[in-house]
Amino acid sequence: MNDITEELQRLAGKFVVFDGPDGCGKTTQMKLLIAKLEEAGVKIRRLREPGGTPIGEQVRELLLSTKNEGMNVRCEMLLYMASRAQLVQQEIRPALAAGECVVADRFASSTLAYQGGGGGMKVKDILEVAKIAVDGTWPDLTVLFDLDTDVAMGRLNWLNALPMFADMAVKDRIEQRARDYFERVRENYRWQAKQWPQRYRIVDAGQGIPQVEKQVMKVLRDFFAK
Repeated sequence: MNDITEELQRLAGKFVVFDGPDGCGKTTQMKLLIAKLEEAGVKIRRLREPGGTPIGEQVRELLLSTKNEGMNVRCEMLLYMASRAQLVQQEIRPALAAGECVVADRFASSTLAYQGGGGGMKVKDILEVAKIAVDGTWPDLTVLFDLDTDVAMGRLNWLNALPMFADMAVKDRIEQRARDYFERVRENYRWQAKQWPQRYRIVDAGQGIPQVEKQVMKVLRDFFAK
C-alpha cells in the first residue's frame, strides 16, 4: 500500500463538503477527488445540494427555477434546509454508519453564505434552523474554494456562452443576481472559515486545476493526519 492510498483511506466514514461561490471549480475538484478515492478502494457517497434525494431534487427545481423570482429569502432558506434534512436522514447518516466517505457539493455553509451573507438574514436565525435540519450531523471538514468575485462571474458567463451548453447553461435564479450579492457571499464564506477554523480550510481557487487539486490533497492529508 502506497502513502497516498493510506492517506485517502483515512477518509472512510468521514463527511467532507466542498463549497464556495458559483464558478469556483469545486465540482471539478470533487470529481478528481472521487476518482482517487475509488482508486484507493474507499466506498464513496457523492451528494449535491440542494437535492441528493427524490424529494430534495423536487425542492431543487423550486429553488432554482427562474419562474420563482418572487421567492422570499426566508422561504428560500427554509426550502434549502428542508432538502438538507431529507438528505441527512436518507443518505448521509446511513452512508457514514456504513463506513463510506460522504463527499457533498455544498451544505449548510452555502445557506449561511447565500441567504445570510448575500440575502441579509441573521446568521443566528439560520443556525437555529440548521441545527434542526442536520440533527447533529455536521461535516468533519468543509473545504472552501475562494475566488475573486469578478473571476467567478466571468467563468459562469464564459460557460454560458459556449455553443455546446446552449440548451443547458442558462443561469439559474440565484446565478442571475448582481455582483454585490456575490461579493457578500464570498465575504461570508471567508468569515465562516475564521469562525470555525477547527473544521474549515480555504484553498485558492484562482489557480489552474492541477494546482488547486494539489492544494486540496494537501488539505485532506494534513487535516485527517490528526
